[in-house]
Amino acid sequence: MHKRGWSNIGVVGGAPLALALMLAACGDAPDDAAPAARVAADGEPVLPAVPVMGPERKIIAFGDSLFAGYNLDPRDSYPEKLENALRAKGVNADVINAGVSGDTTAAGLNRLEFTLAAQDAPPALFILELGGNDLLRGLSPEETKANLAKMLTILRDQNVPVLLMGMRAPPNYGPEFQSQFDALYRNLAEEYDAALIPFWLEDIYRDASLFQSDRIHPTADGIERLVASTLGDVEEAIPAPDSSQTAPAAN
Repeated sequence: MHKRGWSNIGVVGGAPLALALMLAACGDAPDDAAPAARVAADGEPVLPAVPVMGPERKIIAFGDSLFAGYNLDPRDSYPEKLENALRAKGVNADVINAGVSGDTTAAGLNRLEFTLAAQDAPPALFILELGGNDLLRGLSPEETKANLAKMLTILRDQNVPVLLMGMRAPPNYGPEFQSQFDALYRNLAEEYDAALIPFWLEDIYRDASLFQSDRIHPTADGIERLVASTLGDVEEAIPAPDSSQTAPAAN
């Protein structure tokens, strides 16, 4: 698998999901004895590996430091762990980490077309995760929505399927701001026929132990939880490959 990433620069922005395998003790077994069963670290039997099937499904994970893996080992970033999880389910996924720490929706808009043009072929799925830095900088929901709409227009014009990762404004921004911001992701998803996760941090935001000391960026364990809670949505958002490209892929 080839990995490509974007620089971690700015203010805001995963260990593989598979458990370590262990061989059971063998002792001095006869030559014709059955091979020892493999067990995982928790003592449970290791299930047979799911074969990775079909053509490669390139996915661009385009966002801020929450995708870039701020202050984490690159292997602990959301895109890296997502790829591992998809491949463990038999999906021949190549998830490109296009997260840049500090990016607002305006910065994302500025580099979107360059990112698409750098690909050999259009991606099977584009995961769009931006808006958190707009919140931190106090930008208006109208500005955030307008920038996201321009990105969704570009992606629609290039026939690229999109999964929109929604964010949520904290209560201290006031009820009017909160209502406008929280609704913009749902409204855009409906208007541009994009798949949507309304608030993709839903599974961890109440648990401070899953965040780093800045209380903004998830820990490696937090990323693990996010992958587990969003994996089904991502898999469902990936369009089925052409029937002419269904030959098994090499592992």
